[in-house]
Amino acid sequence: MPTLGKPSQDFVPIRDIRNGVIVLNNGDLRMMLMTSSLNFGLKSGDEQAAILMQFQNVLNSLEFPIQISIQSKRLDIRPYLKMLEERERAQLVDAMKIQVHEYISFVRDFTSRTNIMSKNFFIIIPYSGGVSLAKGSGGGGLLSGIFGKKASSKKLTAAETHSFEEARVQLEQRASIVEQGLSRCDLRTIRLGTEEITELFYKKFNPGELESSVM
Repeated sequence: MPTLGKPSQDFVPIRDIRNGVIVLNNGDLRMMLMTSSLNFGLKSGDEQAAILMQFQNVLNSLEFPIQISIQSKRLDIRPYLKMLEERERAQLVDAMKIQVHEYISFVRDFTSRTNIMSKNFFIIIPYSGGVSLAKGSGGGGLLSGIFGKKASSKKLTAAETHSFEEARVQLEQRASIVEQGLSRCDLRTIRLGTEEITELFYKKFNPGELESSVM
C-alpha cells in the first residue's frame, strides 16, 4: 500500500508562541520586529551615504546575529474594486457614475498588465538559551491554530515557565538594542505579538483559503 506523506506540521520547527516569542523545537527563542521602509532612491547622495554608514554602525555594534526577512507578494486589488463597484451603484448623479465606472475599468486594466507588489520587512532576533520544555508542552495548540484549527496552548510547568521567562528577558534586551539602532536610521519598529505572529504563519500556510474568502 502507498504510504502517506508527512503532515505539514512536521516541517514547521515551531513548538509554541508565547507572549510574542516563538519557541522552536530545540528550545531556542525568536522575536520578530516589523520595520518601516525608506524611499532610499529619493534621498540625496549625502543622505544615502549617511544612512548606509549609520546602518553599518548598527550591524557592527551587535554582539548577536539577526535575520532580515522581506515578505513580497502581489497586492490583491479585488477588495478595492469591490468597494468601487458599490460606490458606483450608490451614485445618483449619472456623470459621477460614469467617472467611477471609467476609473474601475482603468484600475482593472492597469493591474492586469502590471504586478503591483506589497512588501513587509521583518527583523528576526534569536536567543539560544536552551529553554527546556517537556514533551507535549505547548506546540500542539499553536500549530493547530496556524493550520486552521482552534488553538489551545497548553500550560507550562513552574520550571518551564521560569526557564522561559529568564530567556525572554534576555531576548527583549536584544530587541531593545536593535530597536534603538534602527531608530537612528529613521526606521520605525513594532514588536509582533502572539496574535500577529500566528496570523503571519496562518496566511503563509493557508493562502488558498484567504483567496477564496474575497471571491
